[in-house]
Amino acid sequence: MPKKVLFCATVDYHFQLFHLPYLKWFKEQGWEVHVAANGNMTLPYVDVKYEIPIQRSPLAQKNIEAYKILKHLIDKNQYQIVHCHTPMGGTLARLAARSARKRGTKVIYTAHGFHFCKGAPLANWFLYYPIEWKLAFYTDCLITINQEDYQLAQKRFKTKHIEHVHGVGVDTDEFKPLSPVEKMKARESFGYKPNDFLLFYAAEFNKNKNQKLLIQALALLKKDVPKARLLLAGEGCTWAECKQLAKKLGVENMVDFLGYRNDIKEIVSICDAVAASSLREGLPVNIMEAMACSTPVVAIDNRGHRELVKDNVNGWVLPKNEVIEFSKKLKLIAEIEDVKEKLGANARNMILNKYSTNRVIKQNSRIYQTYMDGGERKLWAVR
Repeated sequence: MPKKVLFCATVDYHFQLFHLPYLKWFKEQGWEVHVAANGNMTLPYVDVKYEIPIQRSPLAQKNIEAYKILKHLIDKNQYQIVHCHTPMGGTLARLAARSARKRGTKVIYTAHGFHFCKGAPLANWFLYYPIEWKLAFYTDCLITINQEDYQLAQKRFKTKHIEHVHGVGVDTDEFKPLSPVEKMKARESFGYKPNDFLLFYAAEFNKNKNQKLLIQALALLKKDVPKARLLLAGEGCTWAECKQLAKKLGVENMVDFLGYRNDIKEIVSICDAVAASSLREGLPVNIMEAMACSTPVVAIDNRGHRELVKDNVNGWVLPKNEVIEFSKKLKLIAEIEDVKEKLGANARNMILNKYSTNRVIKQNSRIYQTYMDGGERKLWAVR
């Protein structure tokens, strides 16, 4: 009989977006792959899919039902490995696997950015930190995706193995720069002109993502760079406020509110820079995808942006209130072609050298292989 692995997350599209290469990798090793999550999406490389009512809110009553279902599945199927993701998927799976761990099941948890971190609200520390501290005792391997979380986990948690992996990986064959001719044609297909200066940010509209700062920076930029256009993809609770702010600042004709998009790859490849305004990030995939397309980044300072963006190398990281400086850096990219080309080339090389899907698969596979024979061989360096 083939060995079995269970992947668990709050919602199934988490695997569609980030983990298909890892599901495929297990299939190639001859393992039976199971997935447990909320949602009825059909996923490739999956032998058995369980739809479980996991809710994002820790207080949702349905999570009790989800826990019971998960515990039954884990006890019944005798998985060799359970790899869980997302705050609630990780919480419920680790609780549900406690008995199975005594029988040899190994539990791996990837923290895609702790909710508690430097600069996070104090409430996050009170709510999420005690939970993660306790669950660390029920985790065989904790994987972090940025250096700040890795150092925090090593200092505060009692998990036996703590590893730093460079995100979930970016497909650099899918996300890549266009030739000048290809870029011009692609811009025209979206209704933009060759000399437009296109800024892009894809994120849910909320206070953390902080799109208002980008609109404010654009208002400061409009006199010197009148061809600037800010492309904002996403939906959310602050969408209407941002539209009102754009109108108030006189830049409503320079901001395109794109809504939900499934063509991010095509949009980011036509843009001149990414303007990233979020206050907290783990390791943002949207920024890595843009970098893979040779796109410079101007970003607000947080642990995820600091990990990816190096000043004067592939962009700049700025304090959250520095709207004027944010605008100045965008102006520099707009006005000096050599600067844009240099930053963009460096961004692409950083992804190729550290954050590509192939490299991250190698990091994760080395971790998996330590547990695949039912034993626990010594982890070798994966950072």
